[in-house]
Parts: sequence; C-alpha cells; structure tokens
Amino acid sequence: METLTEKLETLLWSPRADSLPPALNMLVRLLRFIYAVLRDALTSTLTLRAMGLVYVTILSIVPLIALSFSVLKGFGWHESELKPFLEIFLEPLGPRGTELTDMVMGFVDNIRGGVLAGIGLVMLFYTTISMIKKVEDSFNYIWRVERSRSFARRFSEYLSVILVGPVIMVTAMALLATISSNAYVAEVTNFAPIGATLVLIGKLIPYLLVSFGFTLVYWFIPNTQVNFSAAMVGGFSGGVLWATTGMFFTQFVAQSTRNADIYAGFAIVVIALIWLYVSWLILLVGAQVAFYFEHREYLRLGYQRINIGNKLREKIALGTMTMTAKAFRNSGQPTTIESIANSVGLPGILVQPVANRLQMAGLVQLTSNNRILPGRDPGQIALRDIIQAVRDAQNADIFPPGRWPAEVTEVADELDVAMDEALADRSLYDLLDEKPASS
Repeated sequence: METLTEKLETLLWSPRADSLPPALNMLVRLLRFIYAVLRDALTSTLTLRAMGLVYVTILSIVPLIALSFSVLKGFGWHESELKPFLEIFLEPLGPRGTELTDMVMGFVDNIRGGVLAGIGLVMLFYTTISMIKKVEDSFNYIWRVERSRSFARRFSEYLSVILVGPVIMVTAMALLATISSNAYVAEVTNFAPIGATLVLIGKLIPYLLVSFGFTLVYWFIPNTQVNFSAAMVGGFSGGVLWATTGMFFTQFVAQSTRNADIYAGFAIVVIALIWLYVSWLILLVGAQVAFYFEHREYLRLGYQRINIGNKLREKIALGTMTMTAKAFRNSGQPTTIESIANSVGLPGILVQPVANRLQMAGLVQLTSNNRILPGRDPGQIALRDIIQAVRDAQNADIFPPGRWPAEVTEVADELDVAMDEALADRSLYDLLDEKPASS
C-alpha cells in the first residue's frame, strides 16, 4: 500500500505537471485533491472517529432532540415542526426510517414528560454539549488544531447552537411552506414547465438544507478561523455525497430482506447504526474537503509526521517570535499560528510544536483560538532565550537530558558559549530595529 501511494504521489506531484497546458494542469490539480481525500479516508483515523461519533450519538440523540423540542415549544412551535428533519435524515432507511423515527419520538416524549426538570435538565445539557465536544475534537484533528475551546467558550457557543439551530431550521421550513402555499405560486405551478421545475426544486430543497447545515458546521465548530468559501465547498461536497449515498443505501435496505430474517427485530437497529456510521463518515470527509480547499499545502503531506532539523526549528522559533512581536508593537493585536505559517510558506503543523515550546518557556501565550501573544515585554526577551527554548529540556519533557561523557559535554558547552557571543545581549526589539546586512 505504501509503495502504491509513493508511486501515485511521485506521479501526481511531478515537476513536469507545472509545465502542462492549463486544462491538463487543472486536471492534475483536481486528481491531487481527490487522491488526498481518498487517501486520508482510507489510511487516517477518520473511520475510527466516525465509529466513536456513532457511540456518542446513540447516547446523545434523544436528549438533543428533547432539548430542541423544548426550545421550539417556547417559541410556540410543536415538535411536529422538527420531526420532518429526523425523517429526512432517516429517509434512506425506507419504511424502517419511519419506524425508527416514531421510536425515537416516543423516547423523547418520555424524557420531556418525566426528566426535563432540575438535575435531569442539567444532565440533558451535559450530554448534548459532550456530543458537540466530540464533534469539535474530530474537526480540530482534521484542521490540525491542537487546542479545544475553553470551558466557558464551549458552554456559551455550544449552547447558542443548541438553542438557535432548531429555530433557524424550523423558520426556514416554515418560510418554504408559506411560499409553496401562496395563491400566486400555486397558479404559476399549474404552468407545466414551471410546475415541473418547482417540483424538482422542492425535492432538492431538503438536500440543499443539509448542505447548508454542513457548511455552518464546518465554518463554526473547528476551533480556528475557517474561510466561509472553503466551508461552502465542503458543505456542498458533503451534501451531494450524502444524497448520493442515501439513494444507494435505500436500494441496499430494500434488498436486505435476508438480513431482516437473520436479525429479526434487531434489523432496524443494525441498519440504523450502519447509516449513522456512513453519515458521520460523510460529514468528516466533507470537512476534509473544506480543509484541503483552504490549505492546499497539506495535499501531499496529509497526516504524515515531519522530521525537521534543529536549524529549521531554531529559524521557526526566531521567525515566530519576530512576527509575534512585530504584530504586537504595530497594532497591539495578536497574530495566529496559521498566518505565521502562511507568511513563511510552511505548514502550520511545523510551527505549532515550536510555539508550544516557546509557551512552555514563558516567551509567548497561546489563546484557545490559536492566537499568539508575547509572554512578556519583547524588549526584555533575549534572542539567546528564544534559541534555548527549542534547544533545552522543558518541564513537559518525559526523559531527562541524560548523562554524557565529559568530552561531549565540553563540546556542547563550547557551542553554548559561541551562541552567547554571537547573540550578545540583543533583545527581540533590537532584532526588529536592526537593518539586515543582506536581503
């Protein structure tokens, strides 16, 4: 498998591809994109994360729907307004989907009638927020983000999604229903060509809403700034893939009578679990498309671990500190790991570990949304401290520095003395104010 992927990557990323005619060059870029998405779906942990999300969904789906229904009831809507969304999601299961919808609705009614008060309400919020937290962890993995939201941000932002999301969905459905029932629209529908077009649009609207929902999830859930156009591309890709897979899955369910005989009453549960897994995997693949659309520099890299030398690591440390101090002095605003990586043409996966070392040394502060600020006055940060932050051992390191022969220690001390003499007492601001001898 590794040999095959190496040959494909060598072929797709051959330097000769850049000299091809524009049409062929665009085709090669598209093939690179498709290859990267398929490679990650087959070789990374996306499938395992989809399985984990299935387990979390089983525990959280009933409390989530019960909480959404309670919110809608406060706005004067009944649960029948939100039930169609569950039916749309389970539509590929055919008649089994309707049966499973009624079953879930029965569980929801029991929860809302007996538990939705006091400690039960707290447990509903906790279960629902935990589910979204698992989704965020998966998206952060795709977007190469190592930090999750803080607890305060998690609670407030997740809660806003839980409370506002159902209202937006039901409002959209109500507006569509109002438009379709309008007398003028009904009269126009009687005209054959327009009527056929409107019927087609009506069938496509549920899938467009799914694509729009995917887009909002990709744009909001990752703990980093996601370009909305990238989220739209990922949302549309995920929506189309979900609709196409749903049609094939419907055929699979219709022809799986033998499985129904084997599993008897459990057939509906088995089929629902398979569809739930496929849906989560599609959502994660769509997120992968959105990420690669925004960060094309990762197409060949994927999730491979990169080993870099100390020379590049020290350059990254100096560059990160320099750009952080410059942004702080010019505007007082923090910069981000992504902007630093993009400005020097490196993947963020190389800058992030160095930034973590600088934070452990107290030279920078990393916020929960991956922004970076000086840890103290840049005029008091010596260049020698920056280099030592990535060279010396930190408290977070597992292994001690080791016991080395005297001659090895002597050479290491000579290197430290030479570095101190070269950097003298220059601070970070001194470096910014110096004029480089050469470009």
